[in-house]
Amino acid sequence: MKRKERYAIVIDHFQQQIPEAETELLYDNPFQLLVAVILSAQCTDKRVNLTTPAIFMEFPDPASMAATDFDTLFPIIKSISYPNNKTKHLIGMAQMLMNDFGGEVPMTVEELIKLPGVGRKTANVITSVIDQQPNMAVDTHVFRVSARLGLTKGATTPLAAEKQLIQHIPEELVHKAHHWLILHGRYTCLARNPKCETCGLTSICLEFKKRK
Repeated sequence: MKRKERYAIVIDHFQQQIPEAETELLYDNPFQLLVAVILSAQCTDKRVNLTTPAIFMEFPDPASMAATDFDTLFPIIKSISYPNNKTKHLIGMAQMLMNDFGGEVPMTVEELIKLPGVGRKTANVITSVIDQQPNMAVDTHVFRVSARLGLTKGATTPLAAEKQLIQHIPEELVHKAHHWLILHGRYTCLARNPKCETCGLTSICLEFKKRK
């Protein structure tokens, strides 16, 4: 089967099953989403969503977060993975937003990755979710699912997978496809025990053929 056919089958499946796919992180504005995504690195969205309400109440905008200190912010996020680094990143991020971006979250990957705690994956999430830019954030779920379904070939890094996915997914669907692959990996195509019996893509899945 050609990759073009694989992509067509996968896209059709998800358009029917999850037509309005979106992030599971809770937020009300770009700044809140940026905070949540920084916190979500190597942490579950569920845990982040339990933590962010208190953060947003205490620090509703970049100015208030930029003005705080480590000892004030740390206790609020200590249940999150790597709280020391993330506390420093959040304060540094907010300070840079105030000093370099007029208190606004920039909407280009190039500008976003200048912020403390923001790498390419986070920048892709922000620009695709907020601005629906055709940017593909490749986390462990996206990397795993795209390889198993044969959407990526020989990709050994997230960036290599990102480039292949961007190349083959229609531009107007990239921001949705990111969530399709994440949700499929999170709830169906699990790393150790994929739920193949409930998956509608076993007919093209390379991993399923191995497991048969």
